[in-house]
Amino acid sequence: MFLTVSHLSVHYPGAAQPAVRDVSLGLNAGDIGVLIGPSGCGKTTLLRAVAGLEKASGGQITLGGDEVSSPGRHVPPEQRRIGMVFQDYALFPHLSVEQNVAFGIRHLAAAARRQRVQEVLALVGLDGMQSRYPHELSGGQQQRVALARALAPSPRLLLLDEPFSNLDVDLRERLAHEIRGILKAAGATALFVTHDQLEAFAIGDVIGVMHQGSLHQWEDAYALYHRPATRFVAEFIGHGVFTPAQILMNGQDVVVQTPLGPLQDVEECPLPSAYEAGLCDVLLRADDILHDDDSPVKARIVRKAFRGSEFLYTLRLASGETVMVHVPSHHNHEIGEWIGIRAAVDHVVTFERGSGASAPPAPGMRLNA
Repeated sequence: MFLTVSHLSVHYPGAAQPAVRDVSLGLNAGDIGVLIGPSGCGKTTLLRAVAGLEKASGGQITLGGDEVSSPGRHVPPEQRRIGMVFQDYALFPHLSVEQNVAFGIRHLAAAARRQRVQEVLALVGLDGMQSRYPHELSGGQQQRVALARALAPSPRLLLLDEPFSNLDVDLRERLAHEIRGILKAAGATALFVTHDQLEAFAIGDVIGVMHQGSLHQWEDAYALYHRPATRFVAEFIGHGVFTPAQILMNGQDVVVQTPLGPLQDVEECPLPSAYEAGLCDVLLRADDILHDDDSPVKARIVRKAFRGSEFLYTLRLASGETVMVHVPSHHNHEIGEWIGIRAAVDHVVTFERGSGASAPPAPGMRLNA
């Protein structure tokens, strides 16, 4: 691992609880990691600790095999060879694009400095804009200048703290894809902080979900969505609800009884012995439910959100349970209308009934279909 964070804790003086609590993660060279979570979860503090802007109160950080943080050692930020892109870009308004990008490489000879500026501006798609000033650029272009400035000194690690938060929502995901391409072309290793799931999915090779200072899971987007490690991850990622269920054996097959009927022929499912009497809560995501006019199971629309190509309907079953479903937008049903639905679940995600956000998933007793 190029970046290794081992049991890291950061505790601010006078605070009742650590801002970062026993966090461990690893990032391979050339990979992009993303930290995501609600406000105040500790993701920015963790990023600042990696940068050297916060001291570790416990644990260790190594970068390229060098220990840079531990309770007895703190390498200053300027000696870590880390580049940072801040939320507000921090461009100098009185300096041109070329002068902004060259700011961190003033130790180079003039010719080498100009060549490096040209290289990174070409990399971010801004070649030819050397003489412009920040106020003459769009928000997306300012973001690229900030990225070029961070890349110019060839840092060992690049840190990006909510870099798209000042941009229009429609621009964020597109720019995230573009920035990913730039970082991959540069061969950069990067750690990125955001609260936006679409940004995280667009840019990250591996994504960490944080809550109350703890890292709940550090895996790729597919695993976070289909195999969440904790109930918090299951609730935070994607759209879905938990509903009471019971896992039973039907001969050699496992069946999960739910308010929508039995779930069968699923790829993965805990065995009934994972829970007392097989009783649990099962996660039903919006894409686990299908709109089917011929289904005997009916649900009433209580909320609808137009998403362009689809609606996100919130539905209530006659038994009182709530589920969500994505429906193509030409199926424009009214609030209060009853529609037919059926479950189509491949990955059954279950937790102990009534457990809290930090509850672990079912034990490892798992049947693969």
